[in-house]
Amino acid sequence: MIDGFRLVAPRIQPPLDPGFRPPVLAHRAFEAAAREAGAVPLVFGLERTDGTLSRFETVAFPEGHPRAAANLGHAERLFKFLLWQRGGYRAFVGGPPSVAAHLRDAYAPGGARAFDAGFMGKDVYGRAFEVLGCDPEAVPQARESGKPLGRHLDGCRIGFDLGGSDRKVSAVLDGKAVFSEEVVWEPKTQADPGYHERELVAGLERAASHLPRVDAIGGSAAGIYVDNEVRIASLFRGIPEARYPEVRGLFHRIRARFGVPLEVANDGDVTALAGSMSLEDNGILGLALGTSQAAGYVDLQGRILGWLNELAFAPVDLGPEGAVDEWSGDRGVGSMYFSQQGVFRLARRAGLEVPEGLPDAERLKAVQAHLEAGHPGGAEIWKSIGVWLGYALAHYAAFYELRHVLILGRCTSGRGGELILAGARVVLRQEFPELSFAIQLPDERSRRVGQSIAAASLPALP
Repeated sequence: MIDGFRLVAPRIQPPLDPGFRPPVLAHRAFEAAAREAGAVPLVFGLERTDGTLSRFETVAFPEGHPRAAANLGHAERLFKFLLWQRGGYRAFVGGPPSVAAHLRDAYAPGGARAFDAGFMGKDVYGRAFEVLGCDPEAVPQARESGKPLGRHLDGCRIGFDLGGSDRKVSAVLDGKAVFSEEVVWEPKTQADPGYHERELVAGLERAASHLPRVDAIGGSAAGIYVDNEVRIASLFRGIPEARYPEVRGLFHRIRARFGVPLEVANDGDVTALAGSMSLEDNGILGLALGTSQAAGYVDLQGRILGWLNELAFAPVDLGPEGAVDEWSGDRGVGSMYFSQQGVFRLARRAGLEVPEGLPDAERLKAVQAHLEAGHPGGAEIWKSIGVWLGYALAHYAAFYELRHVLILGRCTSGRGGELILAGARVVLRQEFPELSFAIQLPDERSRRVGQSIAAASLPALP
């Protein structure tokens, strides 16, 4: 129970995580109980600096109701999800005054969600984060905007994908990959921005050697990027604040070096783009399970909406013993479940050794080797992730209009991807039969380098 907000045990348990409590079940049970008790509206509005605004409507118990305290846990976890999915520096909370007051305290300096407030305010939008309480009808109407992403296949292109454990580059000639490579690196621990630049340039030059010329470069990278400028990204966590301005202009310098159009996008958006291109359809949520969890969304019209889609920080487990994210300090968020960190945590529970002193990519390979060798504990790791994912996808469906979910990333390689897919499908079929979207797991090559190939399509040629 969170502030009177009751948790619900899933019918299908992850083999290695009996304390798992999915948000989708708790929120559905809360809303049903609130409506039965004569619910009042609870409306969230999240405003961004470009003038766009996202709106989300739910319900709450009336003030003074015996279960009104449960409003706080329900609202806080929903608001946290919306904040990292949609983004915003100003939040309107229309509903019971106690809910707005609770969120205002949580997102104040020194509050439980001070990390989130600082990240959204100063780091992403350059303004102080604020929570405004109001009546539900006073929350502004939604103002969303979208733009098409990529799909340019003409000419000689290079695509890159920068993850926390490896970097990939592909040389693409008129839409066909003629060269791809994957190199292990450790960007998060590096204090010198020159490391990142040297590594990326080396990969781009190798890809260029397989093309008659270079017409454009497109990139996929974990983090938030605006106009090809780094705002904030886990790849650069080791960079001292005084040297961060060097990081911000990284991609501008590379564009000048090669003298061709260059576009970089969040790796989750490129995952969704890769799915949209391969499936020739829209309404796609792309999920990359790698060093962390990346996500992106292409709407039903084939556009990206300017949302953050940073689901690594969005709650997927409400259990009191859920894993704590070392960066945000919050419990039960996606980065600790749909990532290498999630694999390592489950491996220890399965009695498998996780080698120390190696790059995370090599440690993951060691755990995957147990799975491929038939170790029963290895299978339980990926079956648990599959159950987690099934309940998370049902939760995501309340916030996205979905036709397809595409799963990529290093954690889906080999037999593990099939186990994740099978587990998620069982959960959706048995617990949420009303949901009709399809889950796609690309072939092995696409899982590993598909993002860098799709990234190559980002820039339009003059």
